[in-house]
Amino acid sequence: MTRRPAERKTPRLTTADGAPVEVRRSARRTRTVAAFWENGTAVVAIPARFTAAQESEWVHRMLEKLHRQGERRSHKGSKQPATDAALAVHAADLSASYFGGRAVPTSVRWVSNQNSRWGSATPSEGSIRLSDKLRPMPQWVIDYVLLHELAHLLVAGHNAAFWQLLEAYPDTMRAKAFLEGVSFATSRGLTAGGPDSEPGDAD
Repeated sequence: MTRRPAERKTPRLTTADGAPVEVRRSARRTRTVAAFWENGTAVVAIPARFTAAQESEWVHRMLEKLHRQGERRSHKGSKQPATDAALAVHAADLSASYFGGRAVPTSVRWVSNQNSRWGSATPSEGSIRLSDKLRPMPQWVIDYVLLHELAHLLVAGHNAAFWQLLEAYPDTMRAKAFLEGVSFATSRGLTAGGPDSEPGDAD
């Protein structure tokens, strides 16, 4: 008996401006649908149980959402939101791209008083705070922390449902490893590199 793979990737479509589209069916994804850009490809992640009609409907819907956002970019190259207002707008964009717009914070701001955490959220108030120590880090790391806190507005703890929300973000594991490396270096008094440094970079 042949086992069905947990995830099937089916590249076959193009967006209105000619970019390739990849539909990913995942058995781990049970209800949520997400769309995001990955290396110039529009990726739509859907539950494996979706029928062909549901797939067609949701792919069309999510591609329209990406088109309305008016930008095709990787998170690595995106401009860092410098102000609290820009950070709030960016958070709304991330929520729309990865959580279907379900995470709606009441406030998102940079703070300088978080010494032991990269970010924090208060679900009862809908507020999110990011440590300004993130500012010199790559945008894809900042986006992970922001998505992490947005996810806490939907799921308070770090249970399976919480981590399932972050599955759609392609740099989740990479960003976690990056932050762990920074924390390790900081705890030993090592000097961090510049804003464009990556783990393992040599001077």
